[in-house]
Parts: sequence; C-alpha cells; structure tokens
Amino acid sequence: MLLPKERILNTTFELFHKQGYNSTGINQIIAEAKVAKASFYQHFSSKENLCLEFLKIRHQFWFEELIKFTSKKNNAKEKVISSFNFLIYMNEKEDFRGCSFLNILSEIQPENTKILTCIQNHKKDLRHYFFEILKEKYVSDHVYLLFESSIIESQMFKSNELIEQSKNIINTLIK
Repeated sequence: MLLPKERILNTTFELFHKQGYNSTGINQIIAEAKVAKASFYQHFSSKENLCLEFLKIRHQFWFEELIKFTSKKNNAKEKVISSFNFLIYMNEKEDFRGCSFLNILSEIQPENTKILTCIQNHKKDLRHYFFEILKEKYVSDHVYLLFESSIIESQMFKSNELIEQSKNIINTLIK
C-alpha cells in the first residue's frame, strides 16, 4: 500500500492530466487519494506547494526518460532526431497530454512567480540540453523552438505529423 504522500501525488498526476490545475481542488485530491485532510496538509501546505512538487517530479522523470531515450545515439544530429522521436513516444504513452509545464502555465496567474519560475527553469534546462548537444547557440535555439512548437501542435491536433516534419527540417539544419 502506498504512503499518503505517494497517493496524493499519484492522484494529483492523474487529476492534473484529466482536469487541469485550476479545475482540480484540494478536497477532490484528498477524497480520491483516500487521505485525511490533516495528512494532506502535513505534506503540502497549499495547492501551490503541491503543484511545485508535481512539477519537480515531472521535470526529473521527463529528463531521465529523454536522456535514456537519446543516450545510445553517437552524434549530435542523431541525438536531436532521437529527442523528437521521444516526443512521439511520449505522445503515444500519454495520449497526447502535451507539456505539463505549458499546460499549467496556461492556467496560473502571471503573479504566481513560484510556479512560473519552476516552469521557466524547466524550459531553460531543455534549451540548455539542446545547446550541450549542438554547441552552437543559434542552431540549438532553433531546435528548441521546433521542439516546443512540436509539443504544442501535436497536443492540439493529436497528431505526430509536425514532429515528423520537424525531423525533416533538422536533417537539413544540422550537418
């Protein structure tokens, strides 16, 4: 049996995915996780803190999976193409969920700087990931923008078509 904190987080992952951040209430999480209200507040002082923990775990999981997916590739071009194949894999695995960070970004108020900073850091890490592979700022930023737009387009249309197009662009962009 999972500990209360694990049940809360598992329930949060499911509900944020199905309903979004704003439509998911603490009372619903408590009820569906089958924990006492006191237990919830023992682990998370607010919904914002729960969201920050959710994003922290999602960040770690997502980058571990991305690196695992691309680590067997030998050169920069293969690693970048494999990163886009990772998006296809995640779309199939998560039914075109899209980016949890961008999904939450669309729901928070601009003055929520804690969550905004967490989201910005995730995106900075992704941008840095491509720079570390390509070692050229202009090209790595271009790839980053293709990657981000591929996530949004594939979620919106529930299709990997533009991810495939992005891979074709990368084949001409990276020598």
